[in-house]
This record gives sequence, structure tokens and C-alpha cells, in this order.
Amino acid sequence: MKNTFHGKFNCSGTRIRRRRKELKLSQEQLAAKLQLAGLDITQKAISRMETGLRVVPDYEIPFLADALGVSILWLLGREAENNK
Repeated sequence: MKNTFHGKFNCSGTRIRRRRKELKLSQEQLAAKLQLAGLDITQKAISRMETGLRVVPDYEIPFLADALGVSILWLLGREAENNK
């Protein structure tokens, strides 16, 4: 069952992708960075997050924010683009 986020399962995927590209990281590199921080995640999971086909559990959000150098609120779309 899809939610109201334009058929996506999360609201952070677009920002995850945007920031990953700004940092010139591949999905594999981001997955490795997250794994080193203690989050068991794969490149495929990153891909599914970014396309909105995977739910991003709340416990993963702080790992993603830290790895991407952004705030949790920015990642969730609660802060403007320039307030990373």
C-alpha cells in the first residue's frame, strides 16, 4: 500500500539522492560509509530509498543525516534547501 507522498514510501529519498550527488558519492560509496558507521545497508537499499520504493525506518535517519552532512530536519523536508 502506497502513501500520499506521490506514490512513494518515504519523503527523504529525493533529498538523499540530491545530497549524495552533491558529495559525488556513488550509492555503493554511501552504503559503505553507512556500514562503517554501524548501519547494515546495501547499495540496492540506497537505490530503493532514493526512488521511494523503500521505507526509511526512523532509526536510519540519523545515520543518513550524519553520512550526508545534513540535518535530520533537512533530510525530512522540514528545512529549506539552503539550511542543510
